[in-house]
Amino acid sequence: MALPGLIEVEDRIAAAAAAAGRDRAAITLVAVTKYAGDDQVLAAYDAGLRELAENRASGLEARSALLPGDVSWHFVGRLQSNKARRVRPIASLLHSLDRASLAEAWLKGPGRPPRALLQVDTAGEEQKGGVALEGAVAMAERVIGLGIDLRGLMAIPPVGADPRPHFEALRLLRDRITADHPEVWELSMGMSADFEAAVSEGATILRVGRAIFGEGGSTTP
Repeated sequence: MALPGLIEVEDRIAAAAAAAGRDRAAITLVAVTKYAGDDQVLAAYDAGLRELAENRASGLEARSALLPGDVSWHFVGRLQSNKARRVRPIASLLHSLDRASLAEAWLKGPGRPPRALLQVDTAGEEQKGGVALEGAVAMAERVIGLGIDLRGLMAIPPVGADPRPHFEALRLLRDRITADHPEVWELSMGMSADFEAAVSEGATILRVGRAIFGEGGSTTP
């Protein structure tokens, strides 16, 4: 099964990176498979995609069983603390760490937990989750102090708003944190409707669903 959307997305990422004077290789494309059919997910794998994402624990469990073990699974949705134990054995990166209780739940289990990103609410939209901008540095310090491998930040701009101010705010926040913690450098920002703007503002991870899989796909965690 062909995925013409994937070719177009790759071309657009490359063009946006070139326009911003960035190396395309420094940007990771994560395909969000929430609304994709199994045949589309298999086609994405056959096309070479190895960075895939789900936003529900049940979806992550089902989809990870569908594909070989060389896929790096990302969890991009709001995660209840009591479901962390289901996501932890599968995910390579949690994008939505946003509170102390989830950080503590993420630590429970054998070995060191998978890497995580701190989700930041850049627009005061509590329903989406995320730490408020003014509390993000303190939360990052707390998470790191607990022993979690914090690798960067994630944000979701408001629907219909200009995403650039939100992406810029996340990048500037990241720069403040990396002054003391250089390992916290990833920026997970940009979805189907705005990934080119995200590239121009320094995104290192793009979460794209609909633009790859068509109207059946989703980029909403």
